[in-house]
Amino acid sequence: MDTSAELARRRPSTQAADLPSRRRVLAGAGGVGLAVAAGVATAARAADLPLLGTYDVVVIGSGAAGMTAALTAARHGLSCVVVEKAPTFGGSAARSGAGIWVPNNPVLLAAGVPDTPAKAAAYLAAVVGADVSAERQRAFLGHGPAMISFVMANSPLRFRWMEGYSDYYPKLPGGLPGGRSIEPDQLDGNVLGAELARLNPPYMPVPAGLVVFSADYKWLALAAVTVRGAAVAAECLARGTKAALLGQKPLTMGQALAAGLRAGLLAAGVPVWLDTPLTDLYVEGGTVTGAVVTREGSPGLVRARRGVVVGSGGFEHNAAMRARYQRQPVGTDWTVGAKENTGDGIRAGERAGAALDLMDDAWWGPAIPLPDQPYFCLAERTLPGGLLVNAAGRRFVDEAAPYSDVVHTMYDRNTGDPDIPAWLIVDQNYRNRYLFKDVAPTLPLPDAWYGSGAAYKAWTLDALATATGVPGAALRATVDRFNSLARGGADPDFHRGDSAYDHYYTDPSVLPNSCLAPLWLPPFHAFRIVPGDLGTKGGLRTDPRARVLRADGSAIPGLYAAGNASAAVMGRSYAGAGSTIGPAMTFGYIAALDLAGAP
Repeated sequence: MDTSAELARRRPSTQAADLPSRRRVLAGAGGVGLAVAAGVATAARAADLPLLGTYDVVVIGSGAAGMTAALTAARHGLSCVVVEKAPTFGGSAARSGAGIWVPNNPVLLAAGVPDTPAKAAAYLAAVVGADVSAERQRAFLGHGPAMISFVMANSPLRFRWMEGYSDYYPKLPGGLPGGRSIEPDQLDGNVLGAELARLNPPYMPVPAGLVVFSADYKWLALAAVTVRGAAVAAECLARGTKAALLGQKPLTMGQALAAGLRAGLLAAGVPVWLDTPLTDLYVEGGTVTGAVVTREGSPGLVRARRGVVVGSGGFEHNAAMRARYQRQPVGTDWTVGAKENTGDGIRAGERAGAALDLMDDAWWGPAIPLPDQPYFCLAERTLPGGLLVNAAGRRFVDEAAPYSDVVHTMYDRNTGDPDIPAWLIVDQNYRNRYLFKDVAPTLPLPDAWYGSGAAYKAWTLDALATATGVPGAALRATVDRFNSLARGGADPDFHRGDSAYDHYYTDPSVLPNSCLAPLWLPPFHAFRIVPGDLGTKGGLRTDPRARVLRADGSAIPGLYAAGNASAAVMGRSYAGAGSTIGPAMTFGYIAALDLAGAP
């Protein structure tokens, strides 16, 4: 299934056009200027604003990209400050599962993963195609392992291999079915002292008393039906009990990553100013030499002797930008990215003359629009006994495919054969066996899910079809067809189960294909599926040194970008779990090395 031709087919057909950039507005004379942001009440020269400080490097944003950049700059002898819009640090990284995709890193090699630079280069090139320059790909692969080593040497962070979490296209040249993803090991939050209270909370809190890693969720979903699932659940409880007895505040996943990086900054003496949003970049003689921010309710200038690193995240919570650049329908309430991510750094860079790339794309994934927040579906759409149907009641995709591909398919097909919303259909046998979000098997789903229209339940497929507005005859025919395929263990229609990746979030006790099981036991359930995302992936165009580029290819002196404020090195695809955070940290590291003049 995962051939280069198939991967190309999965990419969205619409390409991001180079939309006209707004010209920056210069304040003052003699080449000293400020691009005045919308909503700023004064056009006074930024140089006349109160000077809040002068540093070698100013970093915008305290996510994985920003904190890695700041830590690298500080440990290379540069003075640095991090300015953060939110009242908390960590950004979207703190909310995440914190998978990190960095090939050939020392954690992988120590675990015996059979990776090589040649394999990684072949695989990344096959995944991203022509969307990203070979030079940027080489920069990421060449610096990533050193970045992981640097972070471990300069923070309390340690990492563990997410064994078995396959690369998303393991059949492509260089793909590894066993996976290249790592995640943070357990970290005691006491290392942060009072600063722990300012850590951005997780997207989904770990149940009290447990210590859970991202790699555990695969098995926790199966705790009721597999011996290993039950053993992993017991291990999570044992870890939590041990931490409690030791007086620890155990952190894992994104909480551990953000806390560990923040602990590194504390040790390096790097200040992090919270509640300090970026207003604009400060430009002198064509060079970015600082940032205008709002601190304690008043504007001020922070000067940068060497440069500014924009790590302020994407624009997933900016409805106007999403309407301008992205395919519809799209919702700011369908994303799980940090709510402060409204494209501030991207817009400031554009006003300073930066080119933008990949603005129509995001780190997509099917989501259920629950009344409190969207739920990003991983295991639920992959476990056997469920299928996705469109408005016509027909299957339209391999449900177990990489989540970004599922949403790309939804958008590609939506105009001619509506797939937004789609419906995840499961039966009661599925609900009796598997965890769904945080609802244990057999337990009823929250009433609010039904009241909001996110979920429906009916004793017949016809009644379920009526509730969801799907043609009853078509839904019955689709389920009948799916059931016959599931009993045979093969899916010639959409090839579910052909890839090793398809089998990660599945039930190994189901044979002959752990991805496929028939739907037979009423009541039947339907869950509304919309195009969710982890954040947008378009932003400032950068070069292999993380310098921000103009449309003519020239670098804007003093301006760097990393993370979701920059156009992704993954292009329109997704190499494996952690393809957001791994490159974000790596290019933050690269930016700081360049600013420090280090090789």
